[in-house]
Amino acid sequence: MPPHRRAFFARDAVVVARELVGATIAAPGVRLRITETEAYKWPGDTACHARSGRTARNAALWGPPGRAYVYTCYGLHQLLNLVTGEDGMAQAVLIRASEVIEGLDLVCARRKAPPGPTLLAGPGKVGQALAVDPSMSHRSVLRGGRLWVGPGTPPRALLAGPRVGIDYADPADRRRPWRFADADSPAVTVRRTLRPWRPDGG
Repeated sequence: MPPHRRAFFARDAVVVARELVGATIAAPGVRLRITETEAYKWPGDTACHARSGRTARNAALWGPPGRAYVYTCYGLHQLLNLVTGEDGMAQAVLIRASEVIEGLDLVCARRKAPPGPTLLAGPGKVGQALAVDPSMSHRSVLRGGRLWVGPGTPPRALLAGPRVGIDYADPADRRRPWRFADADSPAVTVRRTLRPWRPDGG
């Protein structure tokens, strides 16, 4: 299913997170290939921002699917999430890392960093490259908008493992293997906790 259609996002966040690896995400002057994602979904996930209910900050998280949810982390980093699942279910996929396809000079200028495999290895770096901020929450990420997701190059192999930076969550939620990455890409964070993903879950 192509990621530029609403039906792609109107599915379980874990499935969408897995299938977004290799997809492209673009903003004016910049096009990236997604190399790492994380799924968050409520109810039942204490790592999800919906755990305390609906607020002005997390309202975009509740849908409809195919929209952006951008929040500021540590008062510094702008983190881009793509809303998934049924409308009102509070699910999203965090874009953790990417590779630059187009706009390398602009990305390096925004990041104040030279080209290299870790240029966009981290969700704050991705947000900086795309110049997102919380005002972009609720905006569609379907083709035609300022920020849009489209087909890309699927990975030959996937890695999966626990999510990163969620020490506040319950232990069982910290262990969920809801982070996915391109096994062949150097633009992946905390690789040591990832293992080959198998469709049978083994």
